[in-house]
Amino acid sequence: MMRIDLNCDVGESFGAYKIGEDELVFGNITSANIACGYHAGDHNVMAKTVKIALENGVAIGAHPGFADLQGFGRRYMQTSLDDIYHSVLYQIGALHGICVAHGTKINHVKPHGALYNAAAKDRGIGDAIAKAVSDIDQNLILYGLAGSELVSAGERFGLRVANEVFADRTYQADGTLTSRTCPNALISDPEEAMQQVLLMVKEGKVRAVDGTILSLKADTICVHGDEERALTFVKVLRERLLSEKVQLKAIGDGHE
Repeated sequence: MMRIDLNCDVGESFGAYKIGEDELVFGNITSANIACGYHAGDHNVMAKTVKIALENGVAIGAHPGFADLQGFGRRYMQTSLDDIYHSVLYQIGALHGICVAHGTKINHVKPHGALYNAAAKDRGIGDAIAKAVSDIDQNLILYGLAGSELVSAGERFGLRVANEVFADRTYQADGTLTSRTCPNALISDPEEAMQQVLLMVKEGKVRAVDGTILSLKADTICVHGDEERALTFVKVLRERLLSEKVQLKAIGDGHE
C-alpha cells in the first residue's frame, strides 16, 4: 500500500491576529508545521497548537522562518549564514521547550516561506539549516522541497529527510515553486490540486507551468494553512487519497 504524509503549516496566529482554521484542519492531517514566533506565531499560540496536535495524534514539526512578521516570512532577508544557523537553533529551541512542558517532542523541522525557498537553491543556506537541526537532535527529520539543495544538505549532515511536494502551488521547469509574485503561483481549484497530487504520489511526476513533465519523489504533501481554502483543500485531499488506497501516515511513524 502506498503511504504519504499530509502536512499543514499551522500556529500562524499571533497576539490578537487569527490566521487559518487550525482546530478544523488538524482532524485531516498527519503532520503539523508549527510557526516558532519569527514569521508568525507566539508563545501562547505555540502552546495551544501543540496541545491540539497531541489531542489529534498529529506529528509536531518546527516551522522556522526569517524574522519578518510584517511580510509573513515571505520576503528574502539578506543576512549571514551564521545568523540563519542561530535563528533556526533559537526557533526550534522555543518549540522544543513547549513540547517538553507538554510531555512530547518535535518530530521534524520544515523551514518557512522565503527561508525554505532560498534553502532549496542555495547550498550554504541549506547547510546552515541542516547543521542547526543536526546539532539540536540528529533524530529530527528535515523537510525540504523534493530534490532540492535543502534535501541534499540534510543528507550530508546525516539527517533523515522528507521530500516535500505541494498541492496548492505550481512548479517551474527547474523543479522550483512558482514565485508568489506571479499570477499563476497558486492552485485555487481543489480538483486541479487533486490531479496534481495524484500524479506526484502515484507516478512520481509533476507538470510544470510550461508543460514540462518533471520526475520527483513525494514523501509528504503540503497545504498552506493560511490560505482561504486550506480546510476545503485538506478535506478533499484526505478523502480522495484514502479512496485511492493511499495510507496517510506521519513521517517517522513507521513510514519508510
